[in-house]
Amino acid sequence: MTAHDAETRVRWWRTMLEIRLFEEKTQQLSQAGLINSTHLSQGQEAVSVGAIEALRPDDYLTYTYRCHAAVLARGMSMETAFAEMMGRRTGCCGGVGGTMHLADFSRGLLGAFAIVGAGIPVAVGAALAAKEQGTDRAAITFFGDGATNIGTFHEGLNMAAVWRAPVVFVIENNLYGEYTPMRKTTPLDDLAERAASYAIPGVVVDGQDVAAVHDVVAEALERARAGEGPTLIEAKTYRYRGHASRDPGKYRPAEEIAAWRERDPIELLGAQLAEEGVLSRDEQERQWAETRKRVDEAAASAEAAEYPTLEETKAYVYAS
Repeated sequence: MTAHDAETRVRWWRTMLEIRLFEEKTQQLSQAGLINSTHLSQGQEAVSVGAIEALRPDDYLTYTYRCHAAVLARGMSMETAFAEMMGRRTGCCGGVGGTMHLADFSRGLLGAFAIVGAGIPVAVGAALAAKEQGTDRAAITFFGDGATNIGTFHEGLNMAAVWRAPVVFVIENNLYGEYTPMRKTTPLDDLAERAASYAIPGVVVDGQDVAAVHDVVAEALERARAGEGPTLIEAKTYRYRGHASRDPGKYRPAEEIAAWRERDPIELLGAQLAEEGVLSRDEQERQWAETRKRVDEAAASAEAAEYPTLEETKAYVYAS
């Protein structure tokens, strides 16, 4: 594994912390009726942060409807994301996209997709465009384990492999496709093995280790930019919450959840930083309190913003 300096790892830790508390606040806002049923990713932060930190500012991303971690890791402000989820005009899509459709083309955030696997061909298209234009830009697409059983997954990988498109496919394998355990729908444990069908590399990585995720994605991006084609990466991770904010997730064994919480990505990195004397436990506690305050302020500011007018929303629906 590549050695990463202390400043970089502290930044990763703080970003994961911000995402975690943003998601917890989103849960509260959903329960209060300010946000429609939403899809949360507490426990999966290391996948988004590690992978996106390996990208360049001009690269492209597509991601799932469980998208908050991805857009925050890419630099979208919490207030902008909250405003979009609450339907306010100051949101990233003017308040008409909502919690499942956060996007910002200026950051290469091409969109979250409500249809499982739908972001895969979009990322392949963006990568192919970059190649045809003679640039070394790359694309990355995030999707869940369930999407690997969808036609667009196989079509997208096949197309990218044939055309040697500079795209990195990242499976966020949290062991459940919505409410169903992966092994009840899929005949193998390591989904990265499916890469062999398309003659591209398949890599399994610990999705709770932000540095490990970063390193495998960085290597895949290097291959992509060098014209060597795509890579399929399977990050094994876990979400503490149910499929959606109103799903209590009672179909999952309590001991399973407890075991994964023992490998919490924020705690794993925090323990390393404390042991090295880089970020003490006291300082970490202070950061939790300060970040929670910033999250609350961002949510309050977003809630105070105005709703878009009917005329403003028409621009997103109709074309003249």
